[in-house]
Amino acid sequence: MVRGLVIKSTGSSYIVRLDDGRDVECHIKGNFRIRSIRSTNPVAVGDNVQVEDDWITEVEERRNYIIRRATNLSKESHILAANIDQVALLVTVNHPVTSTTFIDRFLATCEAYRVRAVLIFNKIDLLTEEELALINELRALYESLDYPTLALSATNLTEKEELLGALAGKTTLLSGNSGVGKSTLLNALFGKEMTRTGKISDAHDKGMHTTTFSEMYFLPSGAIIDTPGIKGFGSVDMSKEEVSHYFREIFRVAQQCRFGNCTHTNEPGCAVQEAVVRGEIAVSRYESYLSLLGDCTESKYR
Repeated sequence: MVRGLVIKSTGSSYIVRLDDGRDVECHIKGNFRIRSIRSTNPVAVGDNVQVEDDWITEVEERRNYIIRRATNLSKESHILAANIDQVALLVTVNHPVTSTTFIDRFLATCEAYRVRAVLIFNKIDLLTEEELALINELRALYESLDYPTLALSATNLTEKEELLGALAGKTTLLSGNSGVGKSTLLNALFGKEMTRTGKISDAHDKGMHTTTFSEMYFLPSGAIIDTPGIKGFGSVDMSKEEVSHYFREIFRVAQQCRFGNCTHTNEPGCAVQEAVVRGEIAVSRYESYLSLLGDCTESKYR
Protein backbone atom coordinates (compact mmCIF):
# COMPACT_ATOMS: atom_id res chain seq x y z
CA MET A 1 0.00 0.00 0.00
CA VAL A 2 1.32 3.45 -0.95
CA ARG A 3 0.31 7.02 -0.15
CA GLY A 4 -0.65 9.67 -2.68
CA LEU A 5 -2.45 12.94 -3.39
CA VAL A 6 -5.60 13.11 -5.54
CA ILE A 7 -4.86 15.68 -8.25
CA LYS A 8 -7.71 15.04 -10.69
CA SER A 9 -11.24 13.68 -10.62
CA THR A 10 -13.14 12.61 -13.71
CA GLY A 11 -16.20 11.28 -11.93
CA SER A 12 -15.45 7.66 -12.71
CA SER A 13 -11.76 7.60 -11.79
CA TYR A 14 -9.07 9.62 -10.03
CA ILE A 15 -5.51 10.57 -10.88
CA VAL A 16 -3.32 10.13 -7.81
CA ARG A 17 0.21 11.50 -7.54
CA LEU A 18 2.08 8.94 -5.46
CA ASP A 19 4.77 9.92 -2.98
CA ASP A 20 7.39 8.66 -5.44
CA GLY A 21 6.19 11.18 -8.07
CA ARG A 22 4.29 8.81 -10.34
CA ASP A 23 0.75 9.65 -11.48
CA VAL A 24 -1.61 6.66 -11.54
CA GLU A 25 -5.26 6.28 -12.46
CA CYS A 26 -7.22 4.85 -9.55
CA HIS A 27 -10.78 3.76 -8.87
CA ILE A 28 -12.96 3.26 -5.81
CA LYS A 29 -15.32 0.42 -5.05
CA GLY A 30 -19.03 1.06 -5.39
CA ASN A 31 -19.70 0.97 -1.65
CA PHE A 32 -16.86 3.35 -0.76
CA ARG A 33 -18.13 6.12 1.49
CA ILE A 34 -16.63 8.61 3.91
CA ARG A 35 -18.04 8.43 7.41
CA SER A 36 -20.52 11.17 8.41
CA ILE A 37 -20.52 12.98 5.03
CA ARG A 38 -23.39 12.37 2.60
CA SER A 39 -21.55 13.27 -0.57
CA THR A 40 -21.93 12.59 -4.28
CA ASN A 41 -18.13 12.28 -4.43
CA PRO A 42 -16.57 10.43 -1.48
CA VAL A 43 -13.07 11.24 -2.81
CA ALA A 44 -12.10 14.79 -3.77
CA VAL A 45 -9.14 16.58 -5.32
CA GLY A 46 -6.78 17.48 -2.52
CA ASP A 47 -7.42 14.29 -0.57
CA ASN A 48 -4.47 12.31 0.77
CA VAL A 49 -5.21 8.66 0.12
CA GLN A 50 -3.88 5.14 0.49
CA VAL A 51 -3.62 3.18 -2.76
CA GLU A 52 -3.29 -0.56 -3.37
CA ASP A 53 -3.23 -2.10 -6.87
CA ASP A 54 -4.71 1.08 -8.42
CA TRP A 55 -7.59 1.08 -5.93
CA ILE A 56 -8.12 3.84 -3.39
CA THR A 57 -8.56 1.97 -0.13
CA GLU A 58 -8.59 4.81 2.38
CA VAL A 59 -8.98 8.58 2.54
CA GLU A 60 -6.88 10.13 5.29
CA GLU A 61 -8.48 12.54 7.71
CA ARG A 62 -9.06 15.90 6.07
CA ARG A 63 -7.65 19.11 7.47
CA ASN A 64 -10.69 20.84 5.97
CA TYR A 65 -12.95 20.73 2.93
CA ILE A 66 -15.49 22.94 1.25
CA ILE A 67 -18.79 21.74 -0.15
CA ARG A 68 -21.87 22.89 -1.96
CA ARG A 69 -25.29 21.30 -2.31
CA ALA A 70 -25.38 18.70 -5.06
CA THR A 71 -27.00 19.79 -8.30
CA ASN A 72 -29.61 17.04 -8.12
CA LEU A 73 -31.47 19.17 -5.52
CA SER A 74 -31.06 16.44 -2.91
CA LYS A 75 -29.81 16.99 0.60
CA GLU A 76 -26.51 15.48 -0.39
CA SER A 77 -23.42 17.60 -0.83
CA HIS A 78 -20.67 17.80 -3.40
CA ILE A 79 -17.14 18.28 -2.08
CA LEU A 80 -15.40 20.91 -4.20
CA ALA A 81 -11.93 20.27 -2.73
CA ALA A 82 -10.16 19.09 0.42
CA ASN A 83 -7.13 20.22 2.43
CA ILE A 84 -7.03 23.75 1.02
CA ASP A 85 -5.49 26.93 2.41
CA GLN A 86 -7.80 29.41 0.71
CA VAL A 87 -10.54 29.91 -1.87
CA ALA A 88 -10.12 32.41 -4.70
CA LEU A 89 -13.56 33.34 -5.97
CA LEU A 90 -13.40 34.79 -9.47
CA VAL A 91 -16.23 37.24 -10.10
CA THR A 92 -17.34 39.61 -12.86
CA VAL A 93 -19.75 42.56 -12.76
CA ASN A 94 -20.65 42.05 -16.42
CA HIS A 95 -20.18 39.40 -19.15
CA PRO A 96 -21.61 37.62 -17.09
CA VAL A 97 -22.86 39.26 -13.90
CA THR A 98 -21.88 37.58 -10.64
CA SER A 99 -24.59 38.51 -8.15
CA THR A 100 -23.68 39.76 -4.70
CA THR A 101 -25.99 37.06 -3.35
CA PHE A 102 -23.78 34.42 -4.95
CA ILE A 103 -20.63 36.07 -3.58
CA ASP A 104 -22.08 36.29 -0.09
CA ARG A 105 -23.33 32.70 -0.11
CA PHE A 106 -19.88 31.54 -1.10
CA LEU A 107 -18.21 33.66 1.58
CA ALA A 108 -20.65 32.34 4.18
CA THR A 109 -19.72 28.79 3.22
CA CYS A 110 -16.04 29.65 3.56
CA GLU A 111 -16.79 31.04 7.02
CA ALA A 112 -18.69 27.90 7.96
CA TYR A 113 -15.78 25.68 6.97
CA ARG A 114 -13.12 28.09 8.29
CA VAL A 115 -11.40 28.57 4.94
CA ARG A 116 -9.80 31.89 3.99
CA ALA A 117 -11.43 33.62 1.01
CA VAL A 118 -10.03 36.00 -1.61
CA LEU A 119 -12.19 37.83 -4.17
CA ILE A 120 -10.73 38.35 -7.66
CA PHE A 121 -12.63 40.74 -9.95
CA ASN A 122 -11.94 39.81 -13.58
CA LYS A 123 -12.49 41.33 -17.04
CA ILE A 124 -11.68 44.90 -16.01
CA ASP A 125 -10.54 45.51 -19.61
CA LEU A 126 -14.13 45.06 -20.85
CA LEU A 127 -15.90 47.37 -18.45
CA THR A 128 -17.36 50.87 -18.67
CA GLU A 129 -16.41 53.61 -16.23
CA GLU A 130 -19.64 52.96 -14.32
CA GLU A 131 -18.84 49.24 -14.06
CA LEU A 132 -15.28 49.96 -12.90
CA ALA A 133 -16.73 52.27 -10.27
CA LEU A 134 -19.00 49.43 -9.15
CA ILE A 135 -15.97 47.16 -8.75
CA ASN A 136 -14.31 49.81 -6.60
CA GLU A 137 -17.43 50.01 -4.43
CA LEU A 138 -17.57 46.22 -4.03
CA ARG A 139 -13.86 46.00 -3.25
CA ALA A 140 -14.26 48.69 -0.58
CA LEU A 141 -17.22 46.80 0.92
CA TYR A 142 -15.49 43.42 1.13
CA GLU A 143 -12.13 44.81 2.18
CA SER A 144 -13.92 46.60 5.05
CA LEU A 145 -14.92 43.08 6.16
CA ASP A 146 -11.29 41.90 5.91
CA TYR A 147 -11.71 39.91 2.69
CA PRO A 148 -8.68 40.52 0.41
CA THR A 149 -9.55 41.54 -3.16
CA LEU A 150 -7.77 41.86 -6.51
CA ALA A 151 -8.92 43.36 -9.81
CA LEU A 152 -7.42 42.16 -13.08
CA SER A 153 -7.83 41.16 -16.69
CA ALA A 154 -7.12 37.47 -17.22
CA THR A 155 -6.56 38.02 -20.94
CA ASN A 156 -3.38 40.09 -20.53
CA LEU A 157 -2.71 39.56 -16.81
CA THR A 158 -0.56 42.61 -16.19
CA GLU A 159 -1.20 41.86 -12.49
CA LYS A 160 0.48 38.43 -12.72
CA GLU A 161 3.11 39.06 -10.03
CA GLU A 162 0.51 40.38 -7.59
CA LEU A 163 -1.65 37.33 -8.24
CA LEU A 164 1.26 34.91 -7.88
CA GLY A 165 2.07 36.57 -4.57
CA ALA A 166 -1.46 35.93 -3.33
CA LEU A 167 -1.20 32.27 -4.37
CA ALA A 168 2.37 31.59 -3.22
CA GLY A 169 2.86 28.75 -0.78
CA LYS A 170 -0.84 27.92 -0.63
CA THR A 171 -3.22 25.34 -2.07
CA THR A 172 -5.99 27.49 -3.55
CA LEU A 173 -9.42 26.42 -4.72
CA LEU A 174 -10.36 28.53 -7.78
CA SER A 175 -14.10 28.84 -8.18
CA GLY A 176 -16.80 31.02 -9.69
CA ASN A 177 -19.77 31.12 -12.01
CA SER A 178 -19.47 29.66 -15.49
CA GLY A 179 -17.99 32.20 -17.89
CA VAL A 180 -16.08 34.39 -15.40
CA GLY A 181 -12.73 33.44 -16.97
CA LYS A 182 -11.23 30.75 -14.78
CA SER A 183 -9.77 28.84 -17.72
CA THR A 184 -8.39 32.03 -19.27
CA LEU A 185 -6.79 32.96 -15.97
CA LEU A 186 -5.15 29.54 -15.60
CA ASN A 187 -3.81 29.64 -19.14
CA ALA A 188 -2.36 33.13 -18.56
CA LEU A 189 -0.79 32.09 -15.24
CA PHE A 190 0.99 29.11 -16.76
CA GLY A 191 1.76 30.71 -20.13
CA LYS A 192 0.18 27.87 -22.08
CA GLU A 193 -3.19 26.23 -22.64
CA MET A 194 -3.87 24.27 -19.47
CA THR A 195 -7.62 24.08 -19.97
CA ARG A 196 -10.11 24.93 -22.69
CA THR A 197 -11.86 28.31 -22.72
CA GLY A 198 -15.44 28.85 -23.78
CA LYS A 199 -17.63 31.57 -25.22
CA ILE A 200 -20.32 33.57 -23.46
CA SER A 201 -23.90 32.94 -24.58
CA ASP A 202 -25.16 36.09 -26.34
CA ALA A 203 -28.76 35.23 -25.46
CA HIS A 204 -28.26 35.06 -21.71
CA ASP A 205 -24.78 36.55 -21.17
CA LYS A 206 -23.87 33.45 -19.21
CA GLY A 207 -20.89 31.18 -19.51
CA MET A 208 -20.87 27.64 -20.80
CA HIS A 209 -19.07 24.94 -18.84
CA THR A 210 -15.60 24.23 -20.22
CA THR A 211 -14.15 22.47 -17.18
CA THR A 212 -16.01 19.21 -16.57
CA PHE A 213 -13.89 17.88 -13.71
CA SER A 214 -11.71 19.16 -10.89
CA GLU A 215 -7.94 19.21 -11.28
CA MET A 216 -4.92 20.46 -9.33
CA TYR A 217 -2.23 22.45 -11.14
CA PHE A 218 1.15 23.14 -9.56
CA LEU A 219 2.73 26.59 -9.55
CA PRO A 220 6.41 27.31 -8.77
CA SER A 221 5.09 28.00 -5.27
CA GLY A 222 1.68 26.64 -4.34
CA ALA A 223 -1.07 24.89 -6.26
CA ILE A 224 -4.46 25.74 -7.78
CA ILE A 225 -7.47 23.45 -7.84
CA ASP A 226 -9.72 24.31 -10.79
CA THR A 227 -13.37 23.31 -10.52
CA PRO A 228 -16.29 23.32 -12.96
CA GLY A 229 -18.15 26.62 -13.05
CA ILE A 230 -21.17 26.74 -10.79
CA LYS A 231 -24.45 28.52 -11.50
CA GLY A 232 -25.95 28.48 -8.01
CA PHE A 233 -24.79 27.89 -4.49
CA GLY A 234 -27.17 26.05 -2.19
CA SER A 235 -26.52 26.01 1.53
CA VAL A 236 -25.65 22.74 3.23
CA ASP A 237 -25.97 21.84 6.89
CA MET A 238 -26.68 25.37 8.14
CA SER A 239 -29.32 25.93 10.78
CA LYS A 240 -31.18 29.24 10.76
CA GLU A 241 -29.62 30.05 14.13
CA GLU A 242 -26.13 29.76 12.61
CA VAL A 243 -26.54 31.84 9.45
CA SER A 244 -25.79 35.19 11.10
CA HIS A 245 -22.51 33.76 12.44
CA TYR A 246 -21.22 33.53 8.86
CA PHE A 247 -21.76 37.21 8.06
CA ARG A 248 -18.98 38.95 9.94
CA GLU A 249 -20.58 42.35 10.38
CA ILE A 250 -24.01 40.92 11.25
CA PHE A 251 -22.49 38.62 13.86
CA ARG A 252 -20.63 41.54 15.41
CA VAL A 253 -23.63 43.89 15.57
CA ALA A 254 -26.02 41.12 16.70
CA GLN A 255 -24.45 41.16 20.14
CA GLN A 256 -26.39 44.39 20.74
CA CYS A 257 -29.83 42.97 19.86
CA ARG A 258 -32.48 43.01 22.59
CA PHE A 259 -33.17 39.28 22.23
CA GLY A 260 -30.46 36.64 22.26
CA ASN A 261 -32.31 34.53 19.68
CA CYS A 262 -33.01 37.46 17.35
CA THR A 263 -33.31 36.42 13.69
CA HIS A 264 -32.83 40.04 12.54
CA THR A 265 -36.03 39.98 10.54
CA ASN A 266 -38.92 41.63 12.44
CA GLU A 267 -38.01 41.60 16.12
CA PRO A 268 -38.18 44.84 18.14
CA GLY A 269 -34.86 46.19 19.36
CA CYS A 270 -32.90 44.49 16.55
CA ALA A 271 -29.52 46.19 16.29
CA VAL A 272 -28.84 44.60 12.90
CA GLN A 273 -31.91 46.10 11.22
CA GLU A 274 -31.08 49.47 12.79
CA ALA A 275 -27.51 49.21 11.43
CA VAL A 276 -28.88 48.51 7.93
CA VAL A 277 -31.07 51.62 8.14
CA ARG A 278 -28.07 53.70 9.25
CA GLY A 279 -25.97 52.33 6.38
CA GLU A 280 -23.52 50.56 8.68
CA ILE A 281 -24.43 47.18 7.17
CA ALA A 282 -24.73 47.05 3.37
CA VAL A 283 -28.25 46.37 2.09
CA SER A 284 -26.84 43.78 -0.34
CA ARG A 285 -25.22 41.85 2.52
CA TYR A 286 -28.43 41.95 4.60
CA GLU A 287 -30.48 40.74 1.61
CA SER A 288 -28.00 37.89 1.10
CA TYR A 289 -28.39 36.99 4.77
CA LEU A 290 -32.18 36.87 4.37
CA SER A 291 -31.82 34.74 1.24
CA LEU A 292 -29.64 32.20 3.03
CA LEU A 293 -31.94 32.27 6.04
CA GLY A 294 -34.79 31.45 3.66
CA ASP A 295 -32.91 28.37 2.47
CA CYS A 296 -32.70 27.06 6.01
CA THR A 297 -36.33 27.70 6.90
CA GLU A 298 -37.92 26.65 3.60
CA SER A 299 -35.38 24.10 2.27
CA LYS A 300 -34.89 26.06 -0.92
CA TYR A 301 -32.08 25.63 -3.42
CA ARG A 302 -30.62 28.59 -5.31
